[in-house]
Amino acid sequence: MFEDLSDKLGSAFQSISGKASISDVNVAETVREIRRALLDADVNYEVAREFTKKIKDEAMGAGVLQSVSPGQQFTKVVYDELVTILGKEHEDIRFATVPPTVILIAGLQGSGKTTLTAKLARHLKEQNHTPLLAAADVYRPAAIDQLKTLAGQIDVPVYAIEEKDARRVANEAITEAKKRACDVVIIDTAGRLHVDEDMMNEVADIKKSVNPNETLFVVDAMTGQDAVNTAKEFNERIEFDGVVLTKMDGDTRGGAALSITSVVEKPIKFISTGEKLDALTPFYPDRMAQRILGMGDVVSLVEKAQQQYDEKEAQKLQSKIKSDSFNLEDFYHQLQQIKKMGSISDLVGMIPGMNKAMKDVEVSDDAFKPIEAIINSMTVEERLNPDVLNGSRRRRIANGSGTSVRDVNELMKQFEQMKKMMKSMSKMSKMGRAMQGLKNMPTFGK
Repeated sequence: MFEDLSDKLGSAFQSISGKASISDVNVAETVREIRRALLDADVNYEVAREFTKKIKDEAMGAGVLQSVSPGQQFTKVVYDELVTILGKEHEDIRFATVPPTVILIAGLQGSGKTTLTAKLARHLKEQNHTPLLAAADVYRPAAIDQLKTLAGQIDVPVYAIEEKDARRVANEAITEAKKRACDVVIIDTAGRLHVDEDMMNEVADIKKSVNPNETLFVVDAMTGQDAVNTAKEFNERIEFDGVVLTKMDGDTRGGAALSITSVVEKPIKFISTGEKLDALTPFYPDRMAQRILGMGDVVSLVEKAQQQYDEKEAQKLQSKIKSDSFNLEDFYHQLQQIKKMGSISDLVGMIPGMNKAMKDVEVSDDAFKPIEAIINSMTVEERLNPDVLNGSRRRRIANGSGTSVRDVNELMKQFEQMKKMMKSMSKMSKMGRAMQGLKNMPTFGK
């Protein structure tokens, strides 16, 4: 996401980066390039104008022009303003003091409401909540079946009725949640291809009837400024509490994300970056600003890793690396853990500098499939002891996995290189701890 905008902002910064001093002319020129980059990204014109005006006013001050590192100071000014227009701080869902918490999902048809309902249920379930889904989209063919299918994948109950009465579904779902001791009810409502009076009336009536703790507006980020305009109309009518941007992994220029908070004055609470039910991420303005400026998002990357790795597993892995007993079975397990962290391209974007380094490299979520096929074609003995892989075994594995002997050889070469790297990193970590211990001794350095 935001690759094109990141590239253009990077180009804009080139005129001042690394210089010992800059002038107001340099600043004005860079600000013009930033404004052009924002408008190309389909950012609302007024938002782009106000954004660049604030940057220019701040950058013209002595704090930047007379700074020892003016380029870095200017980047910080841009970063601070990006955080501001993205919403300043992360805002989570507001939970009810007395359960169940009621969350109302609204938006146009095709924005991904039903899938988002299931994604949000999965996200809340991981936080030890017990959600129930209400199938209040009673008009779209197969909408209820779709919700039931998605809910079945995450083992979450769905409340639905035969009658086309969305208001009744919403109210009865809350009663059902209390019976089942579910502490969250997520109501999936109907959408239309465009904003119309009937849809608005129904959503407004449901909201008035159930008095939700949270009303989330789901918007397709790929629609750009249309998304912002639709959000404005919805907010004027039903006054939602937050926005969820879907399809952020698609061909989106980022204009909706950079405009919507300023226009409707409501926070972005989540972004969806894929079709899978785990592709929902809480929105943090500061982290997104870092990604836009090519700084990566190490905090989110670490959080994703922590969700998949526990301390015992990490210690076990470290012990295997130290004893040089790390094998292909362990390697395969690590691949599965990485896959659970989400889209590979999304993970790459979180690593500082990687988006730029891999600009022309196609990163596919299927990249691990040939590796998995090769390892799965091995016997248990071969996975536990890769040294036994002679020529005939490698030919058999290549035939069994639908790959070539060259592919098998390349995998083994990379595996050995990775083992060496992991062992050297482990030694460096141990050396670093020893040096820290020496430093903390009273006699060190005296």
